[in-house]
Amino acid sequence: MAVDNIVFLIPALPVLAFVLTLAFGKKLPSGGGHIPILAIAISCIISVLAFLQINKTGIPIEVSAPWFSVLNVGILIDPLASVMLMMVTFVSLLIHIYAIGYMAHDPAKPRYFAETALFTAAMLGVVLADNILQFFISWELVGLCSYLLIGFWYRKPSAAAAGKKAFLTTRVGDVLFLAGIVILYQNMVEHVLPHITGHETVYLLQFSTIFENIHHIPSGQLTIITLLFFGGAVGKSGQFPLHVWLPDAMEGPTTVSALIHAATMVTAGVYLVARTFPMFIASPAIELAGITIPATLTVVAYIGGFTALFASTMGLVMNDIKRVLAFSTISQLGYMMLALGMGSVIGAAAVGIAMFHLINHAFFKACLFLCAGSVIHSTGTNDLREMGGLMGKMKITGITMLFSSLALAGIGIPFLKILDTPIGTSGFVSKDAIIIEGSYVFAHMTNNWIPFAFGILAALLTAIYTFRLWFMAFTGKSRQERHPHESPATMTGVLSVLAAFALVFGMLAFLPFLDFVGQTYDHDEIHHLAVLGGYNVIGHEEILNVAHHASPIIILLPVIVGVGGLLLAWIIYDRRWISVALIGNMRNPLFRILAKRYYQHEIFIELISMKFTYGVLALTSEFSDRKIVDGIIDGISSFFIGGAEVLKKIQTGVVQNYATATVLGVALLALVLSWGVI
Repeated sequence: MAVDNIVFLIPALPVLAFVLTLAFGKKLPSGGGHIPILAIAISCIISVLAFLQINKTGIPIEVSAPWFSVLNVGILIDPLASVMLMMVTFVSLLIHIYAIGYMAHDPAKPRYFAETALFTAAMLGVVLADNILQFFISWELVGLCSYLLIGFWYRKPSAAAAGKKAFLTTRVGDVLFLAGIVILYQNMVEHVLPHITGHETVYLLQFSTIFENIHHIPSGQLTIITLLFFGGAVGKSGQFPLHVWLPDAMEGPTTVSALIHAATMVTAGVYLVARTFPMFIASPAIELAGITIPATLTVVAYIGGFTALFASTMGLVMNDIKRVLAFSTISQLGYMMLALGMGSVIGAAAVGIAMFHLINHAFFKACLFLCAGSVIHSTGTNDLREMGGLMGKMKITGITMLFSSLALAGIGIPFLKILDTPIGTSGFVSKDAIIIEGSYVFAHMTNNWIPFAFGILAALLTAIYTFRLWFMAFTGKSRQERHPHESPATMTGVLSVLAAFALVFGMLAFLPFLDFVGQTYDHDEIHHLAVLGGYNVIGHEEILNVAHHASPIIILLPVIVGVGGLLLAWIIYDRRWISVALIGNMRNPLFRILAKRYYQHEIFIELISMKFTYGVLALTSEFSDRKIVDGIIDGISSFFIGGAEVLKKIQTGVVQNYATATVLGVALLALVLSWGVI
């Protein structure tokens, strides 16, 4: 049987698992958790088969059916979608296996596994969509599932509030995304449809149709559309300023945090920019109402780089183990957006580099969150200040978390290479590519060093907060009353697999990955679209030439800051040669700002939402209610009351008056009719 005929099962099986688990989970062992595990395992196998077919033939898998007149429902599996499918299904499968042990004592297991199955199916729908409308429908389902899972323990007020916060914050981006789709459709109808001739069926919102006809869309409109698309990505992928929901998303079970931060949800925004990259690279800077709006890729680069640095500063002071990892996720997503923004110089290579970091991040971040879950499961606390000395009690968890921490910090040896790939952890290989082959090449070609500085500073802070977490949890003296113990094999086995991928996947897959994903977009077409956007992108050979001829200090700088951050964390949090109390107290103004998260809650919630937005709405509603609504009602009632008062005076009760009025009325009617006859 050809893979083309069964690819629809990739999202369909998790949907079926959702239905079965919800219906029969209470009567099955482990809350029916084995149903989604089996379904996602089969989806993973089909995804691998699709990858093997595409890798062999070089032909994408496309299945499409008409929907209304110029729309369609379809599946597209090209190299970009293929690697994403394998990551989502594989990492989700491991997290579901881990959850069998982690959720063993939760009475709501059936609901949990049903919702995570639907969550996985929704993300697979995003990846498989061959048109932007279908993409958006699955995108919204991802948002709904995240709301359900973040607020899974809805009886906790903090969990219910976090679910609502995530839902409402991401809705801001979703409205922008939907507005972009509406404007795109209008432009496709007005500017593209007249140029399409023949009897061939054309679906206006299909990605292939959009990409083939980008040159017909006015450049100003294209920039507005892509900026709105990026607004959607900012919401889903936690970019500044719509990142505020992500740390609070830790209120859900740790396995949910791993799903959201590694395999689903937050990666959707990065995938959106990668999926529509031809539109982004064709969008130029524009003048709007006398204001110059930068080209979209420039906005992507700056927002991504700033987010990477901004989030990493807050990760330095968090004491909740899951919140530290949440801020690291925001920072790493910033790196991915930074890489995509570098496409204004390195072209389609930016997609491969960004997606490679996305895949690597999925492995080490899933491992880190599940390790955190193992620690919480054993110690009964999320607070790093109540941990310590866990290495002696939880060796597997400690070692796997160390490997993943090395990957997150980007530790490697750039000058030692195997098959032209530097030796190091997966995070090092992909982050080094972002900083050197992305932001350094960008700086060299444009003389703009700001994105490079963002990447380097964020790398330093990442190493510090990552190993601050590890040293506080696993070294030193025990600071908890409970007696920690290693987690069951269903949990530690998953940790070991993910840690192995976090260590070696980058070295083994880097060049083959870039070659394979590079087949997604035609390089000549990307160069042609770059001209529309006002860019002069360089080819793969020139990228490598600039990177290889960089000074040794530039090449070593990412590793220097990574190792330096590790050593600094070791000095402060393991050796205690510098007083932690001296640095981390609320009398320190810098620490206070970071601990308060730059007063974002006070600014976004208390000032903007509660005082400004609600205040304006209250004033507006009071004015509209009293002056408009009440005015209309009072006017209508006054009209009828006044009219009644007039009519009341006519009702005298004298029969002669009524008879006179009747005679006069009949005479007047006869007169009018006689005039009409004449």
